Amino acid sequence: MSALDDAAAAALHHLRAGALDLAALPPLALYVHLPWCLHKCPYCDFNSHAMTGELPERRYLDAIVADLESMLPLVWGRPVVSVFLGGGTPSLFSPEGIERLLGDVRARLPLEALAEITLEANPGTFERERFRAYRAAGVTRLSLGVQSFDDALLARIGRVHDAAQARAAATEARDAFETFNLDLMYALPGQTPAMLEADLDTALAFAPPHLSVYHLTIEPNTMFARERPALPDEDSASEMLDAIVARSAAAGLERYEVSAFAQAQHRCRHNLNYWRFGDYIGLGAGAHAKLSFPHRVLRQVRWREPARYMSEALAGTPVSHEHEVAPEDLPFEFMMNALRLREGVPLTLFRQRTGLAPATIEPLLARAQASGLLERRGGVVRASARGFDFLSDLQAMFLPASRQPQRT
Repeated sequence: MSALDDAAAAALHHLRAGALDLAALPPLALYVHLPWCLHKCPYCDFNSHAMTGELPERRYLDAIVADLESMLPLVWGRPVVSVFLGGGTPSLFSPEGIERLLGDVRARLPLEALAEITLEANPGTFERERFRAYRAAGVTRLSLGVQSFDDALLARIGRVHDAAQARAAATEARDAFETFNLDLMYALPGQTPAMLEADLDTALAFAPPHLSVYHLTIEPNTMFARERPALPDEDSASEMLDAIVARSAAAGLERYEVSAFAQAQHRCRHNLNYWRFGDYIGLGAGAHAKLSFPHRVLRQVRWREPARYMSEALAGTPVSHEHEVAPEDLPFEFMMNALRLREGVPLTLFRQRTGLAPATIEPLLARAQASGLLERRGGVVRASARGFDFLSDLQAMFLPASRQPQRT
């Protein structure tokens, strides 16, 4: 049996009767993981790999196409609303390679006419005119990981670019794209509120229509977990976040998601699909996918190590493992995403995306509301102001009883 026959059989398998009852399938997006970086940052726990030789661009793109073709029977005919090229550092790939990738995708998937196509880029891979070349290749939105405009802070978090490169790349992004995003981090080693204000001054001077801001956290299995740097205390970090919220609002950027601020027409449509529990194809080393069928929701994970991924994908076996999401896990999976949105979501969306009746989570909603972490208005649920500050605690309230945190 061929790989295509195997994929078709899998598609039929997932159409069989199951525990759920989805009246319609959610929107479908595409994520492509390009895993290489110039240097592995000490705080990064993503599936990214420092380059040790020549980038295997052609072979990797061949593997992506083979992976996509193995997926087609599972998503046949479904339009794609957005494409996100993430990493790693996707801007290590040439504009010609990105153009080839997008052409291969368009030849196999029906992209919506106004599909958003995002490319992540880092100033360390910046060359003048390079961003314009990505725009010409079909990218419509650039997300630039500057993290800071302070040389000392950039050095402390192991970034390969300096402040001058960050400013030059932000200028080029602004000039090349109508929609672009700047990534900043705060609560960095040795950072003071005044230093954060200076970073905001510089970032907002570029008038970005979208700003993503992340608190530096120490993740397991990172260099910072092994050699922990001295970080600002909680009060200083809270003061920094207050400044980010106030300054962004004054610049016309609404906080629409816990870490994202944007003008109304420049919200990241790809991420909104995640937060609303939409579906997504995941291609590339270690990529995850979520696919809905009338009676079940499936999650897939690709082989993590790039060399093995390429070999497996080219052999027609890109998926390392997959599982059907149990109905008892769906409330947490839905709320973990939806509660990140400042405006919340209507409970009708819970039924549409999970196939479960809202009554199944009514006791959990009532408990979250009684705790002051959740608000309900006109059929819409959202985190309260306090819930937004303690989002992990709120999300955990929707875990199945067997997975609830143990209280002491």
